[in-house]
Amino acid sequence: QVQLVESGGGTVQPGGSLRLSCVASGFTLNYYVMAWFRQAPGKEREGVACIGSTDERTEYADSVQDRFTISRDLSTNTVYLQMNSLNPADTAEYFCAAAPLIRFGLIGELYDHWGQGTQVTVSS
Repeated sequence: QVQLVESGGGTVQPGGSLRLSCVASGFTLNYYVMAWFRQAPGKEREGVACIGSTDERTEYADSVQDRFTISRDLSTNTVYLQMNSLNPADTAEYFCAAAPLIRFGLIGELYDHWGQGTQVTVSS
């Protein structure tokens, strides 16, 4: 059974940092593209970052480029999202997602498996 469990969310002041984690079970990251999405109240879901399987290529939304970094640890089957220079616009529920090997991108419809989400709030 495929399961994704996110953690690491919380409340942080503007300019601060957080690292989100997503532990995958029921499959190995080697064969999946992994991504982070977010959704703020009243807004559309937004793709934040994704990382490929074998080549580890990455893609970021323009809004987080140079501030967020996606990475993965195959030994622990975990995907991370390091978020720096956070600002109030980053406040949202963040979701981890997995897509089959041949898909890549920040479109939600590409992804078959989703976690329950972790809340990130940036506020002074």
